[in-house]
This record gives sequence, structure tokens and C-alpha cells, in this order.
Amino acid sequence: MDKTRFEKAIEKFDTYNSSDPKSTNVHDRDIPDCLLYGWRMSEKLISFEPDASEHLRLAVRSQHIGRWEIPRSDYPMDRKGYLQWRSQLKIHHANIAGQILGEVGYEDAIIQKVKNLLLKKQLKQNTETQILEDVICLVFLEFYFDDFSTAHQEAKLVDILKKTIAKMSGRGVAEALKLPLSVKAKMLIAKASGMTI
Repeated sequence: MDKTRFEKAIEKFDTYNSSDPKSTNVHDRDIPDCLLYGWRMSEKLISFEPDASEHLRLAVRSQHIGRWEIPRSDYPMDRKGYLQWRSQLKIHHANIAGQILGEVGYEDAIIQKVKNLLLKKQLKQNTETQILEDVICLVFLEFYFDDFSTAHQEAKLVDILKKTIAKMSGRGVAEALKLPLSVKAKMLIAKASGMTI
């Protein structure tokens, strides 16, 4: 791994995400949401897949880069609008990450690998795309699900969890069951997965 350009890329990703206007207070410090998300993603990857490749580490850190620049409110508030928004976000993240990687000296082959991961190419077929998806789901469940659950009814939450679990590998689901989840989250995941937590 070329640490110089890798570290430069991570620094540029974090600088970009520091412009997120929304923030979360963690230990009496307001941290921009996308910056915090990137940190959490990288930490989760290291614990889940310690030997992850350089391009996977880059993709994980830039998973939500510039997310605030394409608001959900720009699209219809229905399933179709949600899918359009998510599709556009993937392209947005891939383009920003690709530009930054080029600026710090990465060759086209690695840039394309990172972009393919961010575009979720070959999910369920490509091992690294699956690892990225597992890490996304694990971070969502550990850090964001409880707040998310307050805005939805139980039936809707179970349906969302079923879809989340369906995107994960068996190893990812097993790891999810080890997370320090709330009693409510554990109960809902048990209902969605048919497993006992």
C-alpha cells in the first residue's frame, strides 16, 4: 500500500465531508454527519475485514461523500423516488471519490475499482462489493437504526430489516447478531430474520 497517497486520499475525503451542514454531537463535540459516518465505516471495516484491500478501504471511507449535496427532498417521497435518489447518490459518490483519487495520484485501474464498489457492481457475486454492503448494514444497525426506528411503525421496520438482511452475507448477519444493540432493535431483527438474538 502506498501510504502517502492513501493518507492524502483519506484526508481529502474527510475534508470534503467536513462541509456537511448537518452534525451529530459525540462526546461534547459536533462532528459533521458524513465525516462521522466515514470514520465509523472505516472502523467497522477494520474489525470486520482486517486485511481489506486498499481500494476497498478507499471505497468504504468515501461511501457517503458529499451526500448532503443531493437531498432526499429533491425526489418524490415514494418508493420510486427513493430508488432514483439512491441511484443518483451512488453516481455522485463515485464521481467525487474518483476525482479526488486522481488528484492524489491513483492510476485509472484503482480509481475504477473504487467507483465500481461505490456503484455496488455485482453485489452478491463480487466479494469486495459484498463486504462493503455488509459494513454499510452493520454501521446502520449499530449507529443509526434506533433513531431511525422512532419514525416508523413496527411492521415497516421489520420489512426494512428483512430487506437489509437480504443484502447481507451469512457472515455479515452473524456479525450483526453480535452488535451492542438495544432491546428493541434485537427484538425487531429477531422478527425479521427468524433468529434468536
